[in-house]
Amino acid sequence: MSLTVVMPAYNEADYLEAAVRAVRAAPEVTDVVVVENGSTDGTAELAGRLAREMPGVRALSLDRPDYGAALRAGLLAASGDIVVNFDVDYFDVGFLSEAVERLRRPDAPAIVVGSKRAPGSRDERPFLRRLITSVFALVLRRGFGLHVSDTHGMKALVRAKVLPVVEGCRFGTDLFDTELVLRAERSGLTVVEVPVNVVEQRPSRTSILRRGTRSLSGLVRLRLALWRDAG
Repeated sequence: MSLTVVMPAYNEADYLEAAVRAVRAAPEVTDVVVVENGSTDGTAELAGRLAREMPGVRALSLDRPDYGAALRAGLLAASGDIVVNFDVDYFDVGFLSEAVERLRRPDAPAIVVGSKRAPGSRDERPFLRRLITSVFALVLRRGFGLHVSDTHGMKALVRAKVLPVVEGCRFGTDLFDTELVLRAERSGLTVVEVPVNVVEQRPSRTSILRRGTRSLSGLVRLRLALWRDAG
């Protein structure tokens, strides 16, 4: 089975080349799709150079910063039977190997989520970020009926199963991951999680409180959208 890694990239000129080379070197990886979105620091040019120099690396570019839109574009452009999404500053080849092994079983799920909250995980981010993640997870479990404990971060997908869900997602920015996992569960696809370790390599690109407030207000809109779709 072929495997594509999708990596959204916004102002990642300091990290991108090392991350792409490390991921591309993994024996399971067939190709890497870098989706630059609205960068102002030379990330787009660097992604283009890597695509020209490295076999199996492709570069896409969006005109505005939007993590969710970049991830969606990369998933739609991916050609692998399995697709894994990594952030430039948060990737784990060990997770890739474990997830791919799960997805190659006869009883394979559609999505494997790398959860920061699953038993056995280790989250070394600052306390406030961990607190916001906990509140977010509580809202998703109580308000949306989510079965897994996390939606953001690393995921591995069976492309043929999940592509229709990706095409149906309408939210971007911070909510695309969450909408994708919620819609996958609601469509009857099996979603499982494995524990991961998280160590922050650099500060968040946006204020933690601003991002938390934006995400919670976005959940209200997502809740209404899912109710409309169900009705």
